[in-house]
Amino acid sequence: MITSFYGILLIISALVVIFMAQKNYENIDIYYWTLVILVPVVILGYWLKTRVTTVEGAKICFCFLYLDSTVLLTVVIFNIMRFVGLTVKSWMKILAYGTAFLHLFGIWLCLNNDLYYKNITLIDTGMGTATKMVNGPLKIIHWIYLLFMLGIMLALMIVAVVKKGTYSRRTLALFSLLTGLGIAIYIVEAVLDVDFSNLPALYATADILIAFNYDHAHTHDIACLISEQQKYHGTKGYAAFDLDKNFLSCNNKIYDFLPELKKQIVDDKLPEESELRSIFYSLIDDYRRDIRNIKKFNCGGKICQCEISEFSIRKDGKIQGYLFDIGDVTEEEKVLQVMKDYNNTLNKEVDQKTENIKSIQEKVVLGLANMVENRDNNTGGHVKRTSDLIKIVVNEAKKQGTYHISEQFAEDVVRAAPMHDIGKITIENSILCKPGDLTREEFNIMKTHSIKSGEFVNLILKGVEEKHFVDVAYNVARYHHERWDGRGYPEGLVGEMIPLEARLMAIADVYDALVSQRYYKKAIKYEEAARIMIEGMEVSLILIC
Repeated sequence: MITSFYGILLIISALVVIFMAQKNYENIDIYYWTLVILVPVVILGYWLKTRVTTVEGAKICFCFLYLDSTVLLTVVIFNIMRFVGLTVKSWMKILAYGTAFLHLFGIWLCLNNDLYYKNITLIDTGMGTATKMVNGPLKIIHWIYLLFMLGIMLALMIVAVVKKGTYSRRTLALFSLLTGLGIAIYIVEAVLDVDFSNLPALYATADILIAFNYDHAHTHDIACLISEQQKYHGTKGYAAFDLDKNFLSCNNKIYDFLPELKKQIVDDKLPEESELRSIFYSLIDDYRRDIRNIKKFNCGGKICQCEISEFSIRKDGKIQGYLFDIGDVTEEEKVLQVMKDYNNTLNKEVDQKTENIKSIQEKVVLGLANMVENRDNNTGGHVKRTSDLIKIVVNEAKKQGTYHISEQFAEDVVRAAPMHDIGKITIENSILCKPGDLTREEFNIMKTHSIKSGEFVNLILKGVEEKHFVDVAYNVARYHHERWDGRGYPEGLVGEMIPLEARLMAIADVYDALVSQRYYKKAIKYEEAARIMIEGMEVSLILIC
C-alpha cells in the first residue's frame, strides 16, 4: 500500500519535471529546476526503501534520502535569499554547497560502520518494508546542521519583513511554509520513530506548487523574461500590472527612476497615498479609453518618460495586463527645448517682420490715399472719415445679425476701407479737381477709378497678404460704386450679386459724400442724409421688384 502510494508520488513528481520542460521557458531559473529535479530523486529513495529486502539495499536508499536535508535545503535557502533581494557572494555559495555535500558524503561513508547508525533493522509491515535505526554518535551533527539551517530560515523571514521589497509575498510564504513544515515533520517523525514518513507526500505537493508558481512567474514576471544584460545594464525600466491594477513585477533598472517601487508588494495595489498612482493608474485609465497617453515626470533631476502597452506571454495570446516602459529622456527634452526656444524666437521675429510689412503696406496705402486727397481738395479728409464710418457700419451690421459677419471679416473690411479710392491717382487733375459738373466723357473716365483701385489692391497685396484679406480689399475697391438696383458701376451688379463688403463700404462712402461740403454742393444735415439714403434704398428695392 505504502509502496504504491510512494510510487504514485514519484510519478507525479516526474510529471512535474516534464510539465516544466515542455514549457520551453526563455530563461531558466537554476534554483527552481534544481528543486523539481531533486524532489523525484528523493521520493525515489523513499519508494525503493519500502521495497528493499536487505540492510545493504536500505543503506543505498539512504544515499537518496539525505539529499533533502542537505543539498535540497541549501538550494531552498539560497532561492529565498535571491528572492528577497539579498546578494549572495560566490564564496558563500561554495562554502554552503561544500558544507552540504561534505555532510552528505560523511553520512554515506558512515553507513557501513556504527558512527552514524549503530543498528539498522528491516520490518515487513504488509504495506511495505519499514526501516528501524539506532542512532550513532555522529547523528548529533545532522541535528545541529538542521537546527542551523532552521535558524537561517527564521532569520530570512525576519529580514523579509524588515526589508520589504519588490517580491511576491505569496511565493515567499509558499517556500517558507513548505520548508518549515518539512523540517517540523522530519523532527516529529524522528522523535516518534514512525514506520513510514509523510515527507514524500509533502515533497510531491511542494513540487506541484513550486512548478505552478514558477510558471506563473514566467508568464507575469518581467524580470524573468528579459535577458540578464538588459536586466542589469539596460537603459529602460519595465513594470507590469495585471488587469486589476495589481503590481506584478519589474526589472532592476526601474529603481533608478522610481526608487519608491522597491517597497511595493507584488500581487497588490499601489498604496493610496503613493505618487506612483498618478503615473501608472492614470495611464491605465487613459489606455482603456483608447487614449495613447505618455507621462513625463522629474526624478532626481532627470526627465523620465513612461509609456504603456498591453502584454501577453501566453500561447493563446490572451491579454494578461499592462507593461510600462520608462526611460531617461533628459537629453532629448533639452534638445527639444532648445529647438522650441529657437522656433519661438523665429516665430517672434517672423511676427515682428510680418507686422512691419503690414505697417509698411498700410502706410503705402494711406500714402496713396493721401496723395489722391491732396490732388483733390474737394474730398479732403474723406479717407479718415470713411475709415471711422466703416467701423460703425460693420459693428451695426454684426449687431443686427442679418448677415453672418465673423471677426476676421469685420477686421478685413475695416483695414480695406482706406484703399477704396486709390485708383483716383490715375485720373487727370482736370477731371479730378474740376469744380463744376463733369461731362459724360469725363464722368466715364472718373468711373474707371474703381477698376484701377481693384488693380492696385492686387498689385500691392497679392502674394504678401493672406488671401481672405486680398479678396475683401479687392471687392471693396472695385465694387463700392455698384448699386442695389443695378445702376452702379463698373459692372452694373444687382442686389446680392454685389459683395457684402462693397455694400458696407458704399454706405460709409455715400454718407460721407452727403454730409461733406464739395465744390459742386453744400453739406447737408445728418438727418437729411439718412433720409435720402433710406429713400434711395426703397426706390432700389422697388426697381428690382
